[in-house]
Amino acid sequence: MYDQVKELLDKKVEQYNRRSFIEKDPISIPHRFNRQQDIEIMGFWAAVLAWGQRPVILKKANDLIERMDGAPYDFVLNHQETDLKRFLDFKHRTFNATDTLYFLHFFHTYYQQHETLEDAFVPTEWGAYAPENGLNSAGPFLEAFHNRFCDDPFFPDRTRKHVATPSRNSSCKRLNMFLRWMVRRDDQGVDFGIWTRIKPEQLVIPIDVHVGRVARKLALLTRSQTDWTAALELTQTLKQFDPVDPVKYDFALFGLGVEGEM
Repeated sequence: MYDQVKELLDKKVEQYNRRSFIEKDPISIPHRFNRQQDIEIMGFWAAVLAWGQRPVILKKANDLIERMDGAPYDFVLNHQETDLKRFLDFKHRTFNATDTLYFLHFFHTYYQQHETLEDAFVPTEWGAYAPENGLNSAGPFLEAFHNRFCDDPFFPDRTRKHVATPSRNSSCKRLNMFLRWMVRRDDQGVDFGIWTRIKPEQLVIPIDVHVGRVARKLALLTRSQTDWTAALELTQTLKQFDPVDPVKYDFALFGLGVEGEM
């Protein structure tokens, strides 16, 4: 059974971990850019907006890019207060103008002090938080980012719901997806692999109800709730198939769900 499941998952990874996968997926948004900061800004924003129908997600993310004159990093650093008026009618599901304006404020203040968003997930004073030093999950990175993102006098409490944290036992699906984009590296051209202080083996599988359903049918997951505990359990199981790059199986589990095979 173990060998059969691994063979199936490896086959589906090969099928979906390729450039042709990008076009209709939210990861296509940061792939519009070459500059690292543009990739980080729009990768993060696209991941946060990634719930609902994928065509709508792509439309909303591209709308944001247009409102930032096609240059997110330059806009967040150099915009004038009057430029913010163009965002007052932006909305995607429960994400509204208040959230949008705070995201712009956060990026503006953050990138004045840092070259990369990776510093918000792995503060430089932490040093080498490598797997061999005992940090086997991305949980502390997500906690660090949540604390950094919310630690601002202008932070609106309603925006907290858009940035999950393991401390509330959230699955943190969208943030784990963003970390996969930034950290995983291979020669397939889907994930970017531009961050180096977080290791692929520290990543946690982005789990939602669909991935969870497929994982349970394959006996990869026993927990009935779709939460942080379930995400850790599934990741630990997938490490039996690939201890160095377990979240590559996100492609397989997602693909099996989309195909309706399971």
